[in-house]
Amino acid sequence: MKILYVTTISNTVNAFLIPHIKMLIEDDNQVDVAFSIKQEPALTLKQSDCNIHNIDFNRSPLNLSNIKAYKQLKELIKEGQYDLVHTHTPVASVITRLVCKNLRDIKVFYTAHGFHFFKNASYKAWLLFYPIEKWLSKYTDTLITINKEDYETVQEKNFKMKKVSHVHGVGVDLKQIEKQTVSQKKYYREKYSYSESSFIIFFAAELNNNKHQDLLIHAVDKVKDIIPNIKVIFAGKGPLEKDYKNEVNALGLGQYVDFLGYCEEVNDFLVLSDLVVATSRREGLPVNILEALAVGLPIIATDVRGHNELVKNGKNGFLVDVEDEKRLAGSIIEIYNDKKMASKFGEAGQKIVKKYSLDNVLMELRNVYGG
Repeated sequence: MKILYVTTISNTVNAFLIPHIKMLIEDDNQVDVAFSIKQEPALTLKQSDCNIHNIDFNRSPLNLSNIKAYKQLKELIKEGQYDLVHTHTPVASVITRLVCKNLRDIKVFYTAHGFHFFKNASYKAWLLFYPIEKWLSKYTDTLITINKEDYETVQEKNFKMKKVSHVHGVGVDLKQIEKQTVSQKKYYREKYSYSESSFIIFFAAELNNNKHQDLLIHAVDKVKDIIPNIKVIFAGKGPLEKDYKNEVNALGLGQYVDFLGYCEEVNDFLVLSDLVVATSRREGLPVNILEALAVGLPIIATDVRGHNELVKNGKNGFLVDVEDEKRLAGSIIEIYNDKKMASKFGEAGQKIVKKYSLDNVLMELRNVYGG
């Protein structure tokens, strides 16, 4: 089978989809990729004889360059004689299905990594995104959702795709994740110059409005006198990096907060941490939490789709409302004060994460392709 993977930017493939493509190639499929090249495509793609096509997608749906992208993709798909096009990410998936809607001999798979409309989303989000996704569903052979809420929504709302499947995320390679031990925690703290006595909170995500890191910043301001040894480490870059740094300085929190910028050693920092916090306003099924669960850490997360599928309140962490910095601060103090509870949370998380393993997800995807 000849397959085309389409994403808005190359970063998505590099970060999440290489194992999926590798699986398909190992199963004797020809797989090509199409995206806007922002990050150099992974070497694995080049070594696998994938044809890499640069398409001028823009992440802003109203950007005029997407007209050009539509034309480029239409020409590529017509000339490529693909049996199946598998699309990811919102802009690329809208354009791909518009291109393919009158092409009868091509199957279209669409993985939704978290719809912009969801329970408790704004009226505006439902008004803008829901009609588009429902309309385009009739041009989708198989819709793949990565969380239970989206899976249930498309059925409740009578979306028109031929088939819907639920897959447990993009998969986390548990064999590649180092679990936390006392000795390794100490080793990485020494390596990165963090004190053994510090209570370290880690948050890996792009610094943007959706990830909402300012909620944690304000929570730290509330607990710093109770937990004077607190240290928050933000890993990631993003459009609000300068704003968040200014906020930290304005609150006098410089000694309590570190900004790592882009970080390839996320597993190291998870191992040296005591707690992971995630404060997103919207999620699909977040890899940062899956990795933290695999390491064996307790989690505090906002009570939104994706988070509340992975974090069971009082079992492997705590859930807090999206704007409740007081409850976030209180939850941090609870975990700080109760090391036995924190350890139980970590153990429970390692059990929960098993069904989200890469091996399990690849098996589920094989079933989807085979169906």
